[in-house]
Amino acid sequence: MEDNGLRYAYRTLGPSTGTPLVFCHRFRGTMDDWDPAVIDAIAAERPVILFDNAGIGLSTGETPDSVKGMADKAAEFIRLLGFTQVDLLGFSLGGYVAQTVTLNYPDLVRRLVLAGTGPGGGEGIVVAGPEIRQVSWRPILGLEEYLFLLFSPSEESRAAAHRCWERVNSRPDREPAVSEATIKAQVTALIAWSQGNGSAFPRLGEIKQPVLVANGNNDVMVPTINSYIMAQKIKNATLIVYPDSGHGFLFQYPETFSRHVLEFLK
Repeated sequence: MEDNGLRYAYRTLGPSTGTPLVFCHRFRGTMDDWDPAVIDAIAAERPVILFDNAGIGLSTGETPDSVKGMADKAAEFIRLLGFTQVDLLGFSLGGYVAQTVTLNYPDLVRRLVLAGTGPGGGEGIVVAGPEIRQVSWRPILGLEEYLFLLFSPSEESRAAAHRCWERVNSRPDREPAVSEATIKAQVTALIAWSQGNGSAFPRLGEIKQPVLVANGNNDVMVPTINSYIMAQKIKNATLIVYPDSGHGFLFQYPETFSRHVLEFLK
């Protein structure tokens, strides 16, 4: 899909009818970094759209250095596909983008799933500690970082992490990793969001759509308390917290999470 010289890479899966669920990905994530166990389970019943935002993966252009800029590009992509309304699932940084799309383009969003994410700086919000940022900003993220950032230290959670790692990395001809320029732009956007600069926190009460807020019970990247705050401030929100899990809870419990999402979207 191309517009004004910017080419968006995307994939469609699942049925050809119904409101599509558009996935907005995490910091440094491309389409190939979604767990196929989650995508396939949801696509068995719902039309699913995965895409690389500007400057990421196989998409061209430059990655915006603000969440608003990323949200504007996401909305542009959705409209280029010809949709007047979609459901959104935002994970981590993708959750920031999904909230901003919902706030700035409310007619475009029917239902919203916010996974392992937060509303940005505000009263009661807790940000990740410096030790987390030191790991997540490393030039290369391997299995060691994946275990530390996304899963709990329990034997069960680590075993689930290894299974997920194998699923995600089994895809041949994976997309290129995000560039240094994209990482820099995303970090700039993350810092501003966490400081309340353009964040969703003061506007959460404006969200009228049904929202599913989900997280692990010990998310070290976007601390779980932030999910409770979002669920309290969004008028029509449901909160689900998954046991013995962290930021990657949706990949630790792919069948359960997918079932919850499908039930919510109905």
